[in-house]
Amino acid sequence: MAEVKLADYPRRSFVHRKLEAAGASFVALGDAAIAADFGDPAAEAAMASQLGLADLSVVARCGFKGAGAADWLAGQGRRLPEESNRALRQEDGSLVARLSPGEALILAPLERGEAGLAALDEAWLAGREAGQGPQGYPLPRRDSHAWFRLTGEKWPGTLAKLCAVDLRPAKFPDGAVAQTVAARVGVILIRDDIADLLAFHLLVDSASAAYLWDCLLDAMAEFGGRPVGLSALKSLA
Repeated sequence: MAEVKLADYPRRSFVHRKLEAAGASFVALGDAAIAADFGDPAAEAAMASQLGLADLSVVARCGFKGAGAADWLAGQGRRLPEESNRALRQEDGSLVARLSPGEALILAPLERGEAGLAALDEAWLAGREAGQGPQGYPLPRRDSHAWFRLTGEKWPGTLAKLCAVDLRPAKFPDGAVAQTVAARVGVILIRDDIADLLAFHLLVDSASAAYLWDCLLDAMAEFGGRPVGLSALKSLA
């Protein structure tokens, strides 16, 4: 994909200044620009299998909360875990994480996912206007939370510096969710492997995004980790 200028797009990552300072080049993704690489795509692809950190904050995501929200999502064709703090991959490549009996977080796939999530928002609104929707409300997770993708087998040891949750593969299985604290800020951690590669999603309040990004980079330095872009993530799939 052709490189684009970040300034030409209305939506920017909460850490876009950090990405620019690190030498990121950007490509278009819907109404936003996402970091494609940081100048050495081949090296980043290799690092992503060990200790890579990617920013997905411009990728679509949403949430729903309230009585009946889970049943409503099931009626919209979404598969929800029976238990809280679990996540399930969907047929369209999205991921549904159940944070509580009445709250779900939905992460779109890297590409082609925005339309599916927008349809959910529209269906919710249409149901409410017709007096047929569930009690509760949608959550604008794309605006409220930054989204980082953590890839590679060295992440459990790296995150141990920042977080008290035991994230070793045998203790924190694929699909597990932890609502916890890392570097003294609240985060949502979801294990979502890429094929056979250990990988996590990390969501944090937008106000703490830049701070946590720096904390993660600092923790990674001991193990030689580095930020990676969309190209590296695609190479893992």
